[in-house]
Amino acid sequence: MNPDDVPLIAVAHGSRDPRAAATVESLLDAVRLRRTGLDVRTAYLDHAAPSLPQALHGVSEAVVLPLLLTEAYHSRVDIPGVLAEVTARRPLLRVHRGATLGPDPLLVAALERRLAEAGVEIGDPGTAVVLVSAGSSDPRANAVIARLARDWARTRPWWSVTAAYASAASPAPEQAVMRLTRAGARRVVVAPYLLAPGFFADKVREAALTAGAAAVADVLGPAPEIATLILDRHAQAVRAEKTFATA
Repeated sequence: MNPDDVPLIAVAHGSRDPRAAATVESLLDAVRLRRTGLDVRTAYLDHAAPSLPQALHGVSEAVVLPLLLTEAYHSRVDIPGVLAEVTARRPLLRVHRGATLGPDPLLVAALERRLAEAGVEIGDPGTAVVLVSAGSSDPRANAVIARLARDWARTRPWWSVTAAYASAASPAPEQAVMRLTRAGARRVVVAPYLLAPGFFADKVREAALTAGAAAVADVLGPAPEIATLILDRHAQAVRAEKTFATA
């Protein structure tokens, strides 16, 4: 099979909020428009169908790509566990495991796109940015977000870029907003490091605005940079020539 044509199974977390699945499908539609010959399928770990085994039905080879922004429990444990069960039943199935979407410079470009859409001047020295992820029980994942914030601050003349977490770690977004306001930031804005709308996105928006944030950007969703990144990860996974069975 031509490496460019290996089917792509994009695995999202899943949510009870129907907006999340709609956003994932919108993102993958953007991928399909860019690569019209590529078989692009959606799978969910929870709360929505199809499951990963269902999405793999009928293919002999596939790239399984986590639609996750950081490497944490779902990518390290959940997805490999499901793949182990599937390949035990289907030993001839060849699965290329793709990397999570983040970290990557394209994600920062997508974050800036969303901030600009919210009326934020990119790199304004008087603006402090709060970069908010969902948060994880895995400190390594939270450290990735903190490093992303530091790197972003070095590449733009923002007043500052601060990492915050919607759950499982601190500071919470409202705490970060209030601290920055007290520290003298002229304007504090929030950049959600979230792929789709849902509980966390709503929680972050409400808490940040209540705490005094001047603007809260939209989730990343079907930003063109994310569609590009998905295709990049697909190509990297196939060309790595490292399948689940031999990893």
